[in-house]
Amino acid sequence: MDVSAHIEAVYDNLRRRDPGETEFHQAAQEVLYTMGPVLEAHPEYLEARIVERLCEPERQLMFRVPWEDDQGTVRVNRGFRVEFNSALGPYKGGLRFHPSVNLGIVKFLGFEQIFKNALTGMAIGGGKGGADFDPKGRSDGEVMRFCQAFMTELYRHLGEHTDVPAGDIGVGAREIGYLFGQYKRITNRYDAGVLTGKPVGWGGSHARTEATGYGAVYFAQEMLATRGQHLDGRRVVISGSGNVAVYAAEKVHALGGLVVACSDSSGYVVDEDGLDLDLLKDVKEVRRGRIASYAESRPAARFSARGSVFDVPCDIALPCATQNELRQQDAVALVKNGVLAVAEGANMPCTPDAVEVFRDARILFGPGKAANAGGVATSALEMQQNAARDSWTFERTEDRLAGIMRQVHAQCRTTAETYGGDADDYVFGANATGFLRVAEAMAAQGVV
Repeated sequence: MDVSAHIEAVYDNLRRRDPGETEFHQAAQEVLYTMGPVLEAHPEYLEARIVERLCEPERQLMFRVPWEDDQGTVRVNRGFRVEFNSALGPYKGGLRFHPSVNLGIVKFLGFEQIFKNALTGMAIGGGKGGADFDPKGRSDGEVMRFCQAFMTELYRHLGEHTDVPAGDIGVGAREIGYLFGQYKRITNRYDAGVLTGKPVGWGGSHARTEATGYGAVYFAQEMLATRGQHLDGRRVVISGSGNVAVYAAEKVHALGGLVVACSDSSGYVVDEDGLDLDLLKDVKEVRRGRIASYAESRPAARFSARGSVFDVPCDIALPCATQNELRQQDAVALVKNGVLAVAEGANMPCTPDAVEVFRDARILFGPGKAANAGGVATSALEMQQNAARDSWTFERTEDRLAGIMRQVHAQCRTTAETYGGDADDYVFGANATGFLRVAEAMAAQGVV
């Protein structure tokens, strides 16, 4: 069987069956078009139609979410859960509450989650969900009523051995609390392992809040070490100012680097003295304000509503906001300014053209499915603690996280070399490692 023709046919059929789902098409293309060497070595996966089966979710749920705002007006949103692949374990992936959420975005996130979860080495499959609800500007009561309405439909599809959601954009500890409370109320069961990202006081894990940001920095550190470099003294630019960005900055500072810029959807701030993390957390986590408020409270910082945070010269860039935020012109600017490494803290934040710029310039590039795997890895650690009715210390959990990220990095390099590639090609290494783990399990479990 001609491998290239087979992959092309699969991708063409995917686009025909799922028109308009551009983010899903992009994610699938990025994986499929790197799989040639792996499928040449494993023709049995072609015969078993593993690639076709991987591209089709096991289950797609879409449902109405009616709720009342504070004025008593009935609102209607749309909820989603895509249970993509359970070959390695229960579906695992976050819930995103954002106006941009649609089926294509949820499928792209779920598809990426399959490979990310496989890379961790944990027993978790891939899934994702969310709603086109925007929690920004809503009262706690409105958020609670929406979460309760959302869970009233979703609960029947969840379970610690079936599907275990977590948080994502727009879904933090507050939303997880409301979702879990409604699940418990409906089922009359305290199944702590059915949701992760819970506060530590009632079943959550230490280091889960920090895990995605910390993990991305650990991965960047491992990439730099392969060239005899390190984070100490390096200038770092981070996009976003949410949970991932804030804790990536925290870990960079702990390792001796200096984060000089971050952003949100309104613009970006530059602080040459290094971000004041206490102030940033107050602005974003307490006041829930815009990033301009940081500059207003910090005379040495400046705010810009124009251009891109990636125009700021740096040694290391960590895109930690959202998909397709770092475009080709941003990548060109980073390379021109001497960037050494880029690690994706968000899901698919770099466009394909941007990735090509980095690869052509031999810039170290860590794709999201590897670099930001720390969050879901720590969610799996939370599941372990829930199953054992146990609670680990922050130090023990972070140590496990650091070890997992080192392992993910090492396996990406080893797999890339095994299949004739460049060890620095983390895109191929991550895709191939994740694919092989899932494909082996799918083949062993038969046509299901």
